[in-house]
Amino acid sequence: MSTVETAVDSLWEAAFAGDEHRATDVVLEAAGELGHETVLLEVIAGVQHRVGREWAANRISVAQEHAITAINDRAVTALSITRPRRRPEHGRVLVACVDGEWHALPARLLAEVLSLRGFAIDYLGAQVPTPHLITYLHRTGPDVVALSSSIATRLPVAHSTMTACQATGVPVMVGGAAFGADGSYARRFGANAWAADARSAADMLLSRTLTAPGTPHQPVDDLPHLADQEYTLVSRSARDLVRSVYRGLEERVPAMRSYSDVQRQHTAEDLAHIVDYLATALYVDDASLFRDFLLWTGAVLDARGVPAQVLEPALELFAAQLRDFPRARRMLTQQASPLSA
Repeated sequence: MSTVETAVDSLWEAAFAGDEHRATDVVLEAAGELGHETVLLEVIAGVQHRVGREWAANRISVAQEHAITAINDRAVTALSITRPRRRPEHGRVLVACVDGEWHALPARLLAEVLSLRGFAIDYLGAQVPTPHLITYLHRTGPDVVALSSSIATRLPVAHSTMTACQATGVPVMVGGAAFGADGSYARRFGANAWAADARSAADMLLSRTLTAPGTPHQPVDDLPHLADQEYTLVSRSARDLVRSVYRGLEERVPAMRSYSDVQRQHTAEDLAHIVDYLATALYVDDASLFRDFLLWTGAVLDARGVPAQVLEPALELFAAQLRDFPRARRMLTQQASPLSA
């Protein structure tokens, strides 16, 4: 008899081997014993969590990560085709990822669970531009919009998308790792609801009706510190910041001058990620978001044999470039000590 643990191990082995047919057999067999919802949220999602851990530990490549995720996505399709058919009876929910969010599987798992629970679902998938989302919302008239975002750097667009949806009078539920483990950013943004996972989202929608949004508002109404323009100015100058810091690093680290084109590209991408996360931390005015990104990056670098201290010169150079931005400079200068620990 299947247990969640044995099913996760079996699905991982099949997906890691690239055996789509075996993976499908595993999830269908497990669904017959454990139920479709359990397989979606504990088996397939469990394998996806393992994918993230294995990549961070440098035990699988990006290509392997994508291949396993693609097989898992097709396994969800197999479950969807074989799930018990049920006439919708609990209202209509539009499920979508915010623009720039390409981690679609969490949103798809939510859509599948809500369908199993008796909701009518419009699932729009990854990277949905806000204007198109609003147009679709007007055309279909859902009772709730469920927005998903896994990447913290998408928080500003998630916030603006949420407020745009609320301006139409439709309540918005948000979820995904981007909003924090406790949903703190969802609350600060004025979301009508936040759910930690698909099961709690379905339970919430079944147990109560979300209150319709109140008076339309703008993101700055939720986050008054945006008035200092630091987020906007740092975001707009991101390319120039990366170029300037890259040149500064070449002066500090002469070995960089002999980098290959691939090494140069990767270094520039790493610097761009630092700017993206710094800008997001400025948006939500939360230095811990930037600190956690740097600590995670340090762990990823360490797993690849690169000391986290290589980030310190870059942080110093960014701080020098942003000397007229007190919040940004404070976030940058406070992060050197954790990396040295």
